[in-house]
Amino acid sequence: MSTTATLTPPAPELVSADWTALGCMVRLVVSEPDDLAVARAILTEELAAIDLACSRFRSDSELSLIAAGSHRPMPISPLLAEAVAVALEAAEATEGDVDPTVGASMVAAGYDRDFELIATDPGPVAVVHRPAPGWRRVTLDRIARTLSLPFGLQLDLGATAKALTADRAATRIGTAIDGRGALIAIGGDIAVAGESPAGGWSIRVQDITGPIDAPASGPHQVVALTGGGLATSSTTARRWVRGGRVMHHILDPRSGVPVASPWRTVTVAAPTCVSANVASTASVVRGFDAIDWLIGRGLAARLVDVDGRVTVLPGWPEPVGALR
Repeated sequence: MSTTATLTPPAPELVSADWTALGCMVRLVVSEPDDLAVARAILTEELAAIDLACSRFRSDSELSLIAAGSHRPMPISPLLAEAVAVALEAAEATEGDVDPTVGASMVAAGYDRDFELIATDPGPVAVVHRPAPGWRRVTLDRIARTLSLPFGLQLDLGATAKALTADRAATRIGTAIDGRGALIAIGGDIAVAGESPAGGWSIRVQDITGPIDAPASGPHQVVALTGGGLATSSTTARRWVRGGRVMHHILDPRSGVPVASPWRTVTVAAPTCVSANVASTASVVRGFDAIDWLIGRGLAARLVDVDGRVTVLPGWPEPVGALR
């Protein structure tokens, strides 16, 4: 998924690097200049590995090759096993709001290639209301490391894979640089490691996706993050028009079409980037019930409705600047 939390320009004592991977902006920030090279090497390795394991858009990805032989259990790599397990755990934790079996529905909606190519294709698309097959039909054996999918079931791990990569990279980088500070932002999926800067990592949460250092557009807020992860899910990001119909990438697994949510953006802070990402996506799908659901789980969140009104739940990080 695409997210919209954006790291503000780092303080002078911090060092950062920006590039593009997995179809989104990546930013790496470290507190010590000498740590940047090793941290970037680790993050680059993790990004390349998750792309080769989980991409729907590469014919040579492990996921694509598994799908081609899905009528029987097939051996998979430790990374793909972890990614599928995380996706299935997300589905169980959200009672199916975040379901990785929406792959065929994504293709039907026109999201069948890299997003940059979709945005330039104005052709019509046939949208059929058809529930996703359901995550319980996926058979993952983590001990034997095998995966079996029923005929025709297509996995889409995009809802959790970038967040998993952020968490994995943060863990590895934190160890490699002996606990000094690092922040990893993949799109808006953010994970931090080690000792945070004085006052925390300054992060701009915004409603409309834009360049990392460009002025924010729409409702936005700068918050301080001192640990864990933060993620944003938004129906304003990764939107396209097919046959005159506006589409976006967050599907309701129960109908197989882009969700019509009262929330256009939800941001969640949580102990890990994966848990933040899963909760933010589920909240968009869950609609008005998301508020009680988030509070019941003790998750801090900021929700923006379709008219731009902002709701902040208990525990949300204190703003660095004025709330807008």
